[in-house]
Amino acid sequence: MKKAVILFAEGFEAVEAMAPVDILRRGGVETTMASITEDMMVTASNGVSVKMDTLLREVDLQEYDAIILPGGMPGTVNLGESEDVREALMAMNGAGKMVAAICAAPGVLGKYGLLEGKNACSYPEHEVNLKGANVLRDRVVVDGNIVTSRGMGTAMEFSFKLLELLENPRRAEEVKCAVVYR
Repeated sequence: MKKAVILFAEGFEAVEAMAPVDILRRGGVETTMASITEDMMVTASNGVSVKMDTLLREVDLQEYDAIILPGGMPGTVNLGESEDVREALMAMNGAGKMVAAICAAPGVLGKYGLLEGKNACSYPEHEVNLKGANVLRDRVVVDGNIVTSRGMGTAMEFSFKLLELLENPRRAEEVKCAVVYR
């Protein structure tokens, strides 16, 4: 079974975090919600609090196939300022595993040089943070092990693309039909 970990920071964008959790779990990907702090409850930018499965420091990244960063403010800033997040991203990228980010969060990948020479996208106002990337305006961009997307309005497409890449296109289509996305 494939495994993904989604990193939650205070001020995350709720839809960008929960859509991948829901779609990946429906598709059979074991999906872990991990707090980047010591708190098991993390609050979104809109005030919704979500109970985590675990803390990032307790996650054995070697067991995972993908790491996912939701956007949101100040969630993205909090992700980008965390040494634990930097170490996790570098480890996953170094192992050639999927590194995915949506909205402002692709800027965190840019900050750590993970977008150098890659095609990527982000929320329009945060495109300046895609350091070293060839910036595209596509709704979801896949370049090697890096997957980026533009924002809350693209969260479902992003989620289905992750499922397609982690499982297969047929499974993604089955879940699309089951949730009346198609």
